[in-house]
This record gives sequence, structure tokens and C-alpha cells, in this order.
Amino acid sequence: MKVYFIGAGPGAADLITVRGANVLGQVEMLLYAGSLVSTEMLAYCRADAEIIDTAELDLEQQEACYRRAQAENLNVARLHSGDPAIYGATAEQMRRLEALGIDYEIIPGVSSFTAAAATIKAELTKPEVSQTIILTRVSGRASAVPDSEAIALLAAHRATMAIFLSGPHLKKIVADLRLHYPDSTPVALVYRASWAEERSLQSTLGQLLGEIKASDWNLTTMLLVGAALSKDIAAESRLYAQDYTHIFRVVKKRPGQPPGE
Repeated sequence: MKVYFIGAGPGAADLITVRGANVLGQVEMLLYAGSLVSTEMLAYCRADAEIIDTAELDLEQQEACYRRAQAENLNVARLHSGDPAIYGATAEQMRRLEALGIDYEIIPGVSSFTAAAATIKAELTKPEVSQTIILTRVSGRASAVPDSEAIALLAAHRATMAIFLSGPHLKKIVADLRLHYPDSTPVALVYRASWAEERSLQSTLGQLLGEIKASDWNLTTMLLVGAALSKDIAAESRLYAQDYTHIFRVVKKRPGQPPGE
């Protein structure tokens, strides 16, 4: 008996990994959060699999499912939105599985922050602009953010930031970001990246709140911010430069080329 924590990806059914889809087709029991994971994912399950929506279950009730699967020697898939390593509430499940002596495996998935970047066709890192991505969120009723990780403090780095579940807190987030980022800094809001109802808006930090109705972005919204989002900055990596040598591509010197060039 084994439990597989599987990253379902950001929403679209075809953004699950091949490995994740294959495991779904093999296990006898599936636990998934119906409020977060598309029901289209269930098409990967075997026809006789027991499918349990955990949206209304507390942690103890979910543990009871694992205990029953252990008693009946059933393999279980626990399907989480995005990647299980990011805001997945998986650590507490793993601790309980370890206490029960149940083996488990983690199968990573596509995170919503990369899906959001794909939606707006942006690279989140650019040479000499930003080589750092900060993934964060604001405190909510379910999970508090440490004071040392407040957005107003993280923004001091002026790196690219991906702020999860930002919709209900946009006014405060924008105010905190403007303490350090110029008003001209590009920002993007992406709602339910890769879902059929996906929508996005690109603006600047100084103009964003004047262009939207905040309540339209309340749920499942990612906010991306940083100079790297700008289409006007043409910073390029040296990796593919004609004169750049590395172990897989040796650039031959031209006749008469001085040493070291």
C-alpha cells in the first residue's frame, strides 16, 4: 500500500505530468479537493476507483481514509492543485502517514505562478534585471505569514514577485509594493491560470487599482510584479551569444583574433 501526492497543475487537465496521470490510472482510491482541482482530472482514473472529494473533510477525516486504505491494502492518490510543495498542506498529511507506517511518494506538478507567467507570455528572470523570484502570499485565516516575511519587507529586494491568493488584499498589497518599486513597474493579475475561465490584466503598479474593480479579482488570483515583466527591457543572456564558449559548444577563434577574445 502506498500514497502518491500528485501535483494536478494549475487547472487545465492536460497540464498534469505524464507520471501523475499514469499513477491516477493505477490507484484504487483517489482523494482530491473538488474546490481547487478540475473534475476533468478524474478522467485519468481507473473506472472502478473510489473517488473522494476532500473539500468538506477535515484532516482527521482524511486520515481515516488513509487508515481504511491501509487496512484494505489500497494504493491512494492524493491530488493537490499546482505543485504539492507550494501551499499544499501536505506536510501535516505526511507526518500522519509516517506515524501510521504508510509509504508515500511525491509527484511534482506545474505551479500556478509558472502558468500565470505563461498566460502573459513573460519570462520572470532577466539578466541584470532580476535573477530572483519571490513566491509569497498574505496572511489568511488558514495560514499566517511570519512578520519577517511581510510583503513590505520582501519588496525591498525589488526582485520579481509572485503573490498567491492576492485578490482580496490588492489595495494593501499595492500600497506595500509601492514602498519600494517605482510606480512604472509592470504588474499582471491572472485569474485561474489555464482554466477555461482564465482572464488576465497587465498594467503598472501606479495605475493598476485605477483600472480594475477589486472585487472582480477576489478569488484564485495571482499577482506578478517586477521589472523583468517589461517587454521594453531587451536584456539577453550570454548563454547563446556567438562568442560564448561552454563545454557543449566551443567557439573557434577567427584567424588573427587576439588571445583571450
